Amino acid sequence: MDAGHRRPARTPDLAVVAAGRFSEALERLERARGALYEFHQLVGRADALLDEVVEALDRLGQDRLAAEVRDELIGRNVLRGRWTYQIVEEFDDGYYTVFRALEGRAREELVAGRRHVYEAEMKERRRSPGLPGHEALPLDGGEDRGSGEDAGSGQGGTREDDTGQGGG
Repeated sequence: MDAGHRRPARTPDLAVVAAGRFSEALERLERARGALYEFHQLVGRADALLDEVVEALDRLGQDRLAAEVRDELIGRNVLRGRWTYQIVEEFDDGYYTVFRALEGRAREELVAGRRHVYEAEMKERRRSPGLPGHEALPLDGGEDRGSGEDAGSGQGGTREDDTGQGGG
């Protein structure tokens, strides 16, 4: 295991689990943020397509319906006083910023700022040293640079099925 993923000395299992869970929560929040940005883009494109709808309605002589779409729907707020860009900005500047900052602070205090300590230890527990595809680190000169003997801290460790956190 490389030093950047090794558990700091005297770090208890629960600290590694807590930091890992917080990082997993952040990863899920990142996915939610991506969905929010997708929502922003989908709604924006839907609104832009309404220009073509109004044009077609005008050409069909559907003046009243075209005017209603133009006046009531195009450019309408999706939430009170907000377009989607404002929702995205408020989310980014509020909840998301605080979440990321606290995750970083927790990781710093619990595992000296190291990322994926839990997963690195899981990898060491689950891999079969010496077998192809089970190398500890990326291959350098075709050798397995990890021995498997340095896995974890010797303090045991929380098993995958105890926490439900998967590998990868």
